[in-house]
Amino acid sequence: MNITDITEQDELEPLALQCADPHVYFHTDGYYYFTYSTPEYDRIEVRRAWSVKALADAKPVVIWRKHATGPMSWHIWAPEIHFIDGKWYIYFAAGRAEDPWWIRTWILENPSPDPFCGSWEEKGMLQAEWDSFMLDCTVFCNKGQWYACWAQKRQSREENSALFIAKMESPIKVGKQTLISFPEFDWECRGFRVNEGPAVLIRNGKVFITYSASATDASYCMGLLSADENADLTDAASWKKSPVPVLSTSGERGIYGPGHNSFTTSRDGSEDYLVYHARPYAEVDLNFALYDPNRHAWVRRISYDSEGYPVFQ
Repeated sequence: MNITDITEQDELEPLALQCADPHVYFHTDGYYYFTYSTPEYDRIEVRRAWSVKALADAKPVVIWRKHATGPMSWHIWAPEIHFIDGKWYIYFAAGRAEDPWWIRTWILENPSPDPFCGSWEEKGMLQAEWDSFMLDCTVFCNKGQWYACWAQKRQSREENSALFIAKMESPIKVGKQTLISFPEFDWECRGFRVNEGPAVLIRNGKVFITYSASATDASYCMGLLSADENADLTDAASWKKSPVPVLSTSGERGIYGPGHNSFTTSRDGSEDYLVYHARPYAEVDLNFALYDPNRHAWVRRISYDSEGYPVFQ
């Protein structure tokens, strides 16, 4: 058995405690890299291990801490580590101590082949076409073109956040952005009207984007967008949206408010894994849900239906 195989029993227990917004990236150096929101929201940690399961016991390394004041001084959320054109990048969200909900997306860069060596340089804010609440940026490459996808409040301020996509002109600059999803179904509007936490899976000739919806209590759930891999991904018409959530609270499994996921694979590439966060209980005060630290990271294997769509439930 491959040491990275996730068993049915592994799916029933958290992979790592108090690791919200989990992002796992399998690099060509053979390591799995793991980033997440720490309970204190004050730093960026990275773990690495030779298997997904071993990430649970891997030593966290702090590579950056929040500023004392001003931008990047509060609510350090959802860091994602990526390797682009020979350099490491971390995309993360942060607010201000003076204005905690002034959330924007920021970038760190490290030219070292080993992200635990060298130095992480602040590259500034990811500039969207307008300035508003913006978080949960992920990046991916399809057909040789890099894209960014993120959550942002629209200029019309109609909801808490919607999803946008854009081609990347460089790892720190995006082009014209396109709206590809906004909260419209009841399951996307419980507590708050939210589309956030996009993650990308390219399989079976399609580009899939999962995202999270509603408030961060047991209402939190996962939606799905899909497009043909040869389509113009910056054309909103290319995207098809599932009218129902693809992963939601399961009392039977003891998983409440699942969402904000990432994707990785077994070492041999034979299995795809969903890494997501959830709480092990339902009751949480919606006003303080973000400060309840018990959003744990979980992992499960992905299967596919007859049309090539991923199955998460």
